[in-house]
Amino acid sequence: MMQSLWQSADPILRAYTLGAVILLVSAALLIWAVALLTKKDLSGVWRTYRGWLIMVPIAFAALWLGRTATIVGLALIAIVGFKEFARATGVYKDWVVTGTVYLGITALAILTAIKDPRTGDLGWYGLFMATPVYVIAALLAIPVFRDAYKGQLQRVSLAIVGFVYFGWMFLHLGFLTNSHHMYGYLLFLLVAVELNDVSAFIFGKTVGGPKLRPHVSPNKTWGGSLGALCVSLTLPWLLHASFPHFNWHELVLTGLIVGIGGQLGDLTISFIKRDLGIKDMGAVIPGHGGILDRVDSLIYVAPLFFHMVRWFQGIH
Repeated sequence: MMQSLWQSADPILRAYTLGAVILLVSAALLIWAVALLTKKDLSGVWRTYRGWLIMVPIAFAALWLGRTATIVGLALIAIVGFKEFARATGVYKDWVVTGTVYLGITALAILTAIKDPRTGDLGWYGLFMATPVYVIAALLAIPVFRDAYKGQLQRVSLAIVGFVYFGWMFLHLGFLTNSHHMYGYLLFLLVAVELNDVSAFIFGKTVGGPKLRPHVSPNKTWGGSLGALCVSLTLPWLLHASFPHFNWHELVLTGLIVGIGGQLGDLTISFIKRDLGIKDMGAVIPGHGGILDRVDSLIYVAPLFFHMVRWFQGIH
């Protein structure tokens, strides 16, 4: 049965799954070898690796289970991500405001999953794009119905930012499941965004240079940023099989979206955490912090990539 499932699966999904297994095994062997040769304590590295051992199988399990499971998984990530943000900012104690955002994220997931009643296409695109209007209107109406004003502007404003950023922008990733190229799009973004982050770290340590944004993220340098951008511009060409229908300009745009958008997403969460005076948005993933610490780059990249694809190729 497993062999039959493997053979019947999308070839892009099979290729990325095999690649993920090889990378996880190779990483474990490399960490073990470095620890053996250097005699250094790599417990922190192993803790981070164990986090990947949790995240990667869960992500691939959702993809193997299909479109609906992937949408549900992404919606749960958005909900947990907003919960982390709400706890960090103090919005979480207001269950009416928080519940409204949860309902808005749930509505986005449903609209992503169902068909457009006018066109019959998977995903109700028009209402998905208009959902922020209704959620924002509902959030702004809460203080009016309460006949309250003190502290309400800050609470509602934070909830709006949380819904639009961590819910609506991120769930553009879910809407990509309605494409015939679902696996190529999603798996490329997951891999490319992580490699962009890793490249920024490696080039930052080896090349260095002036600080990129010293007050927002003191450890990031221009060398790391430019190195990551170069890697991201190369990846669409190396992984062109993920979207063989892309022309050269779409490959270049994809590289720019990942290289620049990914770093902006990372820096956005950095300034939020610094303003709040916290190191991580949560502790749900061992060695990685919270959900938002792991998907911060995808939040920026998802809508930019989605609308680029929709403009040039269409989603369905």
